[in-house]
Amino acid sequence: MAGTLNKVFIDVEVDDSVADDAELAKKLEEVCPVDIFRDAEGRVELVEENLDECVLCNLCIEASPPDTVRVIKLYER
Repeated sequence: MAGTLNKVFIDVEVDDSVADDAELAKKLEEVCPVDIFRDAEGRVELVEENLDECVLCNLCIEASPPDTVRVIKLYER
């Protein structure tokens, strides 16, 4: 297969209001067991190739201010 498929099962959204929060970027990188988040010089960055590795643990949601990080199950649509 030429290329890889990402975001087949899971997508993650980070609200713009917290995308530049350096503390949150570091925290998300630390709590995610499958490395979906990266602290990109103080900015929350998603590691696209890891999205479908999400185990739905909700640690990212618990570590974030309410309604700022969403895990979307694409297979339920």
